[in-house]
Amino acid sequence: MGRKEKMVEKVKRLMDNRERIRNIGIVAHIDHGKTTLTDNLLAGAGMISEDLAGEQLFMDFDEEEQERGITIDAANVSMVHDFDDGEYLINLIDTPGHVDFGGDVTRAMRAVDGAVVVVDAVEGCMPQTETVLRQSIKENVKPTLFINKIDRLINELELSADEMQKKFVSVIKEVNDHITGMIEDEERAKEWKVNVNDGSVAFGSALYNWALSLPYMEETGITFQDLIHHAQKQEHVELHKKAPLHRVVLNMVIRHLPNPLQAQEYRIPNIWDGDLTRDIGSDMINANPQGEAAFMVTDISVDEHAGEVATGRLFSGSIEEGMNVEINGVPGQNRIQQVGIFMGPERVNVENVPAGNIVAVTGLKDAIAGSTVSTVEMTPFESIKHISEPVVTIAVEAQKMRDLPKLIQVLRQVSKEDPTVQVNINEETGEHLISGMGELHLEVISHRIERDKGVEIETSEPIVVYRETVKGNAGPFEARSPNGHNKFYFEVEQLPDEIVKEIKEGNITMDMPGKKRKEKLIEAGFDKDLAKKVKSLHNNNMFVDATKGVQYLREAMDLILEAYEEAMDEGPMAREPCRGVMVKLTDVKLHEDAVHRGPAQVIPAVRKGLHQLMVNAKPTLLEPMQKVYISTPQEVMGGASREIQGRRGQIINMEHEGDLTTIEAQAPVSEMFGFAGDLRSATEGRAMWSTEPADYEVVPTNLQDEIITEIRERKGLKVQASNAE
Repeated sequence: MGRKEKMVEKVKRLMDNRERIRNIGIVAHIDHGKTTLTDNLLAGAGMISEDLAGEQLFMDFDEEEQERGITIDAANVSMVHDFDDGEYLINLIDTPGHVDFGGDVTRAMRAVDGAVVVVDAVEGCMPQTETVLRQSIKENVKPTLFINKIDRLINELELSADEMQKKFVSVIKEVNDHITGMIEDEERAKEWKVNVNDGSVAFGSALYNWALSLPYMEETGITFQDLIHHAQKQEHVELHKKAPLHRVVLNMVIRHLPNPLQAQEYRIPNIWDGDLTRDIGSDMINANPQGEAAFMVTDISVDEHAGEVATGRLFSGSIEEGMNVEINGVPGQNRIQQVGIFMGPERVNVENVPAGNIVAVTGLKDAIAGSTVSTVEMTPFESIKHISEPVVTIAVEAQKMRDLPKLIQVLRQVSKEDPTVQVNINEETGEHLISGMGELHLEVISHRIERDKGVEIETSEPIVVYRETVKGNAGPFEARSPNGHNKFYFEVEQLPDEIVKEIKEGNITMDMPGKKRKEKLIEAGFDKDLAKKVKSLHNNNMFVDATKGVQYLREAMDLILEAYEEAMDEGPMAREPCRGVMVKLTDVKLHEDAVHRGPAQVIPAVRKGLHQLMVNAKPTLLEPMQKVYISTPQEVMGGASREIQGRRGQIINMEHEGDLTTIEAQAPVSEMFGFAGDLRSATEGRAMWSTEPADYEVVPTNLQDEIITEIRERKGLKVQASNAE
């Protein structure tokens, strides 16, 4: 029996033992060593050769990932680790670090219960470290810490033992400050802080496959001085034999991260609003494998032989081949064809998978990432809310006319596989737009359309997606239907920033029960009477029904909301999406005959009326911003500063440590195209940099009309800014 087959047999044997399961994610800032760490954990479990670990990058199995040297997709693997009194099943997800692929991290956090946060000892906590911590804590995923690359502290920076320990203390403090700042429950914040003394912190070198933690040092008698001595002499093989990375890190995982029974008790109330005391609620709290199945899809991928593969977390029941399941919000049933577990690039079929595991199934043709799949009708899980919004767009065309139908099919598939991508297919004009998190995100998608889907395409230069909002109030305004028989009265005002932030972060949604949503809105400072009248939260905008006793309104409400969503998707100034707009419906007069208040009467009246009302409420264009972090030697710092300032950027902070300067700045996304090459030239290639999404800011007044005109020309609209259409 081969290495893989033995591992599969062990995994199958342990799937039923919920106390012996750990579902974990490896998360970090880009290039801090997640995938190298994962490689060595797999080598330690006997799944890949130790000689190749750290170089093979087993979990970066996509060609694009290998070429670029970064993780693009979250990848799953199941393995077994021996600890103290027996074997433990570790279901691991290796996640991307690049900000453009942060959506994969968000979705992975729904599937796991614990995280190993990897921090580069030299760079310390970086912007994306804070982001991935926030993503995990939002999903109630408990963190542990691995401080990586300490061989560099010893051999490159030549730090003494005391200096190194100061560096560790600084990293641990920063991570703990983030943890306590993000967790409201003081008791949990205290319990979840990482600590060297209890062993929830390990440190080592993923590249050279060795690590230490305080419990391991006490257990084996290895000292910190031993580690420095071996590392200085480049005796990494000896260090690995004395302190193998997989043993230290996985021991930490088993000791400090919860099993499904422990985790689901506090995670389910956080992600599900149903009755926890009855039926499926009770089954999920107890991770009951005999209960009804409740499965949350966190990822959709395509297998060329088996079709779409839905991967996610099974919270209750068991899943097996041939089972009929319901997908929330979709009529009818889907039939499960295959059930499997992932071993990196390979999916291995098994007979059935019980609650508490991460599972991959085929046959769920109607599922998307975020779907609730179950054997009985149930309240859906809370939707997965991505922190970032798409801010960059490209137009895509098929090079050959015969590929056009296939391209449309492929684009629909792309948006299903990656929910952070927005695809706009206009079959009338033949224009196809893809919006994503950044240049790299769209570049990778374009390559995959050509390579994996076999459609040759041409893409436009990337363009920025702006947002439209209002800065004033307007109304009441009367909107009349084309036949004159129906009248709608609206008011429009700016939604407070605090409410927009809560909606954007997924703390206030239409999925949650009305009472809970009302409480959250009032907590955020919203008007108490209006809080219970919210009918829609669409793309960070709000629709409130403030009418009283209007006849036939219930029948017309769906059409009114459809028109409101259309108006918010394409604002009046440049047909860009709206953000932070509150629409209040104050009165309605409807014709008593349903024939005279159909879609052709309601939708155009409401849409045009809302656009006209926004024009009267000081419409404003917002542009997406990026935080930019640059680490550069002092002698080339001037070049880096000029690059930022020449792009309408603002330097927020500057810190000096030794001869290195760290610049924290903010700049518009529209000015950041080509930044990498220009920064390299300006700093002789000596600067390191990273970005993360910031919020939206008002476009400077002197640029607003020019940008609106440019967008309207590009979209083939009449060049007349700020007019309702």
